[in-house]
Amino acid sequence: MVLELYLDLISQPSRAVYIFAKKNGIPFELGNVELLKGQHLTKEFFPVNSLQRVPTLKDGDFVLSERCSPSLPPLHTAAHMALALPQGALPHPSAPGPHWGMRAVGDKSPDPGS
Repeated sequence: MVLELYLDLISQPSRAVYIFAKKNGIPFELGNVELLKGQHLTKEFFPVNSLQRVPTLKDGDFVLSERCSPSLPPLHTAAHMALALPQGALPHPSAPGPHWGMRAVGDKSPDPGS
């Protein structure tokens, strides 16, 4: 099954997800959503993501998008896409810095690569 990515490259989070998928050879179908035209607010996009946000990743019935509330942990589509990588394609555990462009709010845990 191919992942479906709904995004607009004018959006920085959308560009990050797009670049991640391209650089890692993850097959996906692109659903271009033009934010400046308000396509994310249309009734056609609502069934894809009722929060009407991009980037949105759809993997079968599973939908992942940006966080919807400051009280909820942030979700990032790159973390889900990492699961689609072939075995052995993950970064080396000793590689410095965060991987997948994930964000954590208030996370003070040590970097696992150090």
